[in-house]
Parts: sequence; C-alpha cells; structure tokens
Amino acid sequence: MRVLVTGGAGYVGSVVVEELARVGHSPRVLDNLQKGHRDALAEGVPFVQGDVADRPLVEALLRDEKIEAVIHMAADSLVGESVTDPAKYWRNNVGGSLALLDSMRAANVRAFVLSSTAAVYGEPEKQPIDEDAALVPTNPYGDTKLTIERVLRTYDVAYGLRSIALRYFNAAGASERCGERHDPETHLIPIVLEVAAGTRPEVSIFGDDYPTPDGTCVRDYIHVLDLARAHVLAIESLGEGGPTRAYNLGCGGDGYSVKQVVETVRAVTGHPVPVKMAPRRAGDPAVLVASSARIQRELGWRPERQDLRVIVESAWRFLRAHSSPC
Repeated sequence: MRVLVTGGAGYVGSVVVEELARVGHSPRVLDNLQKGHRDALAEGVPFVQGDVADRPLVEALLRDEKIEAVIHMAADSLVGESVTDPAKYWRNNVGGSLALLDSMRAANVRAFVLSSTAAVYGEPEKQPIDEDAALVPTNPYGDTKLTIERVLRTYDVAYGLRSIALRYFNAAGASERCGERHDPETHLIPIVLEVAAGTRPEVSIFGDDYPTPDGTCVRDYIHVLDLARAHVLAIESLGEGGPTRAYNLGCGGDGYSVKQVVETVRAVTGHPVPVKMAPRRAGDPAVLVASSARIQRELGWRPERQDLRVIVESAWRFLRAHSSPC
C-alpha cells in the first residue's frame, strides 16, 4: 500500500516509516522539519518538505504518488505550551488537519490514521483507562486532538472517509536506527538517560506523596516499535474495509512509577542518577495506565517489548551508538 506519513521525519513517525517499509508497504513522507530531522529517514524513502496546510502541494503529492492511505503525525504536542499558546495548537493541530482531510477528499483518498493522545481523557478516575472512558481533556492539546477525532466521525458519515485514531500513552525506546531528540526534552526516560550519560546534572521527581506503591506517579510506557506496528495494523484494517474506530495504545498492567524508571536506568547503565525531589506539578494524575484490550481483540496487536528494562535498554543502546540521534 502507498502510504503518506505526515510528520514522518519525527521520532515516532520515522519508526513508523521503518516498519511500513519493513513489511512491504511503500511509505512517502511529508514533513516541514520544524521538529523532524531529514536524516531520520533511510536513504531512498521519498520525502517532500512542506506543510500539511499547503493544499496545492498536498493534493498534488497525493495524486502524483497515487497515495492510498495517510498516517497523520504532524502536530504540536507539548501540553504546557498548549496552555500558554493555545492559538498555535488550534491553528496547527486542527486547522492543519482539516486542510489535510480536504486535500484527501479532493484526491479521493479515503483511509486515514490519526496520531491521537491519552490527553483526550483528562484525569479519569477509573484505571486502567478504556476507550469508553469519559472524554474530558484538561488542556488545549487534548482538546485539539479530541476535536479532530470528532471531525473524523462526521467525515466518515458524510464523505466515506474511514479512519482510526490511535491514542498514545507514553512512547519510549528506540529502533536500531532512530531514537528521541527533542528540544526541549520533556520525556522522562530520555531525561533520566541523559543524567546517566552525564549530560544533565540530575532528574527532578515531582512529588513522592501520591497514593501509589512508592509515592511517585505511575505511567504506561509503550515501546516505539510496538507503537509503529499498531499503525501498520490500522492501515491494513482500513485497507480491508475496517470501520472508523479509536484505540488506546499502551501496555496495560500496573504501569511503572517514576522511581522505577530511575532504578531501571541505574541498573541498565551502571551509572548513578542523582535525584532532586520537587513539589507536585499541578494537574499530574497519580496513575495513567491504558487498557489496550480493544485493539488486541479487534486488530490482533500485541506489544512485544512491554518490559520497562527492554524499553530502557533499547534507548540506552541507541544513545551510546549514535552521537546524533534521529
């Protein structure tokens, strides 16, 4: 299948492109490189630098490349920034997505996978979270993703554009080729690895008095390769006439605490990780863990690397092997 991956030069996007190619699909990438990196893509992957809101460019790309499906990963995704600059998020995440969907309609492309987020749930009381939980986002980032999910349901009814929204929890780890490089880095595992590598002095733990086994927040981590596999299954499902749906992507179970992440990094790297205790951050739920039963049941997805040590080992191996991460 010929698949356009928007934002395909980013962290998750580049691994999705790897997985698509590995299993025999033909990925093409559209990325404006504001956050992505051209060298994250293997040589020979067709690449166009541009924005999803550029309708003439996107429509021509969809038609010229005979695109059959789109995986949309081009979005802004920092919760804090979405609070201080919501206009940017509504413009890029909603406006850009609407322009992309209209370009798809014009080019008669009818299969769409959305990179969505656990932020659509806000702070649910029930754990693990399933897809029937209330959708009450607590920040503009989550609002923008939920808005597009709702748009997609109406586009299916009105235009026959079928879609799957994949609600990520915490993507982590690395493939042999690509890992994380964010500026600023906001994800816990790469931050703790930077401390172990000596490029960051310490890691802050924001609160150790939560109602969890060790007092620190608990989160669900999913290996980026497992995440990429879910995108492939979603595209293949739509290609076979599957319905518009939303799926959680996490590993379920009990999740892992901040202290467990720190201890795992210490064990994997053999390096000290200085820790500074800090006050709780406003809005940090004690526990966020996903139920992925629906996608496992309906698409046959199985996370194969859900052990935290496996995730950390892959990220550490990548960090040591690559002086310039993808």
